[in-house]
Amino acid sequence: MQMLRWTTAGKGVRLGVIIHHTDAEREYAYDRTSKVGKLDKALGEAPRNGWIVVDVKQDWNRIFPGN
Repeated sequence: MQMLRWTTAGKGVRLGVIIHHTDAEREYAYDRTSKVGKLDKALGEAPRNGWIVVDVKQDWNRIFPGN
């Protein structure tokens, strides 16, 4: 979250992206209430800061090549 804040605070065009790991079947999933990798603050700040949230389960067809 700190890196996203720093990156998107500068002048000019900036890109802030959060990869939201939501697909427990293909990869470890974590969210706001996970034991590790909590995204509660970053997900809350994303809309206000214009950060793009990519949902692994909904937005990605494949996690690792060949799988």
